Amino acid sequence: MSKKSMILNLFFFNPQGDYRFSWRHPKSPTAEIFNLSYYKKLVQEAEASKFDAVFIADHVAVWDSVASGLRHYANPRLEPITLLSALAAVTDHIGLMATASTSYNEPYNTARFFASLDHLSEGRASWNIVTSWQEEEASNFGLAGVPKHGNRYERADEFIRVVKKLWDSWEDDSLEFNKHNGDFADPLKIHAVHHKGEYFNVRGPLNVPRPPQGHPILAQAGSSEAGKNLAAAHADVHFCFLNAVEEGLAYRADLNRRLALQGREPSDLKIIAGVLPVVLYEETEAETRQRLVDSLIIDAVAIDLVSSYTRLDLTRLSPDEPLPLLPEEDQFDGIRTHLAHIKQYDPDMSIREIGRLLLKSSSTWLVIGSPEHVAEKLSELYAANAVDGYNLMFPFLPVDFERFSRSVVPLLQSKGVFRKEYESGTLRDRLGLKSPSNSFVP
Repeated sequence: MSKKSMILNLFFFNPQGDYRFSWRHPKSPTAEIFNLSYYKKLVQEAEASKFDAVFIADHVAVWDSVASGLRHYANPRLEPITLLSALAAVTDHIGLMATASTSYNEPYNTARFFASLDHLSEGRASWNIVTSWQEEEASNFGLAGVPKHGNRYERADEFIRVVKKLWDSWEDDSLEFNKHNGDFADPLKIHAVHHKGEYFNVRGPLNVPRPPQGHPILAQAGSSEAGKNLAAAHADVHFCFLNAVEEGLAYRADLNRRLALQGREPSDLKIIAGVLPVVLYEETEAETRQRLVDSLIIDAVAIDLVSSYTRLDLTRLSPDEPLPLLPEEDQFDGIRTHLAHIKQYDPDMSIREIGRLLLKSSSTWLVIGSPEHVAEKLSELYAANAVDGYNLMFPFLPVDFERFSRSVVPLLQSKGVFRKEYESGTLRDRLGLKSPSNSFVP
């Protein structure tokens, strides 16, 4: 293969698919989503298809502060590091990306969790960094509200810097295991961190030796100014939403400029775009599928989603009237990317119409059609260097994933843009990312 393989990740937003109503699909699982066997089957098929990683999104609350939450969509989910540790035991190659919030965790435990996962998986761990934005999450950690947007990113930056120091606190050759003279490790190669900052005071060292990858892969999503700056400072993989070559090239150029300001190279950051891939075997399936999708939507959830994204209680308004005046982005403490997306809609659209679009992940690129069409569209952006790969956000699991893995992956392989066999080494090696130097080693 002349260039690195396209990155393909199996993305879990909900265990049944990317829509908030995916669980209603006739073939979607029910209580199986709390059993290992369901994930084992999916992830082993992804590994058989040579996917780079399984990428698990996460929230640390049920969605119940809105009117329909507990009735229609409470969004319960397994803790991702626990789940991926179990999956590490039943897979050999596929990467394991877990979400963990910098707002509701501590650096020491987070460093320990991911170092442990990296050891157990022999170098396949990845941390998806989020700052968290839901009121429900804040209330689970003793807070009266979500911290300010800027403060969340300041905390995240310091959090990540501490985690990296902790991963570096054991040099690669610090362990000796010399049974003859009793030297377990070289104390000169194990370092206290002694971090004292605005948000954290951490002594260190970590009680887990340096991970096989040096640092597990750092993934980050969020296209606000603060989000892109955080990615440029720390991330190995940046998750964004775009769907055209020109847009992708401009986005990459912007990130390259930010990387340069951090003393980093363009090759240090991989850009993966979110995509909803839907494979149709017959043209007649399109209309049938659209009718099914429309029948599964619950309007109460749609309206609640707009309320959640805008931080406005819209349940007291008529769902058929337009949105009221929306907050200014620079003063908004929710996800600013979501707010900006909503502002792009026709102002005459009703709350209900906007909500139904959001429920269908309208900010995400929908690629629907024959296997050949899906393979061609994904190859186009990749070949133009607009993206390095994709988070595959299947609307319905397992049905949409199975169609993709069995019909599109072989086409991508035949085009020479996706691997037929795994490359050797760790996840970091496979993604073509250099090993991080140890900050304690001159």
